Amino acid sequence: MKNIRMKVARVEKDFSQDQLAKMIGVSRQTINAIEKGDYNPTINLCIAICHALGKTLDDLFWSEEDTLDQDAE
Repeated sequence: MKNIRMKVARVEKDFSQDQLAKMIGVSRQTINAIEKGDYNPTINLCIAICHALGKTLDDLFWSEEDTLDQDAE
């Protein structure tokens, strides 16, 4: 699943994929893959991205569908 919220947050900060990648110590390709939904980042990488973008894990990585699925259990 594409991570549109991460891309929007990055663009709002006026960061390129390369700039964000350098801030958190990964490649631009990693950022691209996360945004495209081709790569599932570790929790530590998620936290680093959140810090760099000034967002929470909920803001960027948990969807309402995830929350609804947990409520149904």
